[in-house]
Amino acid sequence: MSVDRDPFAASAAAEQAAAARTATTPQPASGGQPSLGELVGEVTRDLSTLVRQEVELAKAEAAQSAKRAGKGAGMFGGAGVAGHMVLLFLSLALWSALGTVMGGGWAALVVAAVWAVVAAILALRGRNELREVQGMPQTAESVKKIPGALRGHDEQSHSVDQSKEMNA
Repeated sequence: MSVDRDPFAASAAAEQAAAARTATTPQPASGGQPSLGELVGEVTRDLSTLVRQEVELAKAEAAQSAKRAGKGAGMFGGAGVAGHMVLLFLSLALWSALGTVMGGGWAALVVAAVWAVVAAILALRGRNELREVQGMPQTAESVKKIPGALRGHDEQSHSVDQSKEMNA
């Protein structure tokens, strides 16, 4: 039994550190109004703190999710082994039952033929599913647009350029 770490603990520590820095931040010397440089510095520090806090939160959430996914995958693995054992013993029971009617050798051939048909059907279905895999068409399309975007072309001019090339 394990104790899950609080994903917000990193955020709380970062908030305490930010509060300590704010308390030690020098006050503006001129009439109570901070200068532009001081404001920019404060915003930069706050933004940096926020980004660090978000990264820490993301790390904590990712670790917790990975741990749970690992447990789930292990459970599925165990279920697969148990399912295999069920099929094995059901096959042996079928073989034994058919063996009383037609003899042990022929019963074994019948059970093997049933499993051969199941394997063939699953293989054909799997092959058809793999043929329908298209990869990542949207990602490939958006990656093709990156060079045009870097040159300052938007999508419309990019598609106009492509249509001109196709017509030429």
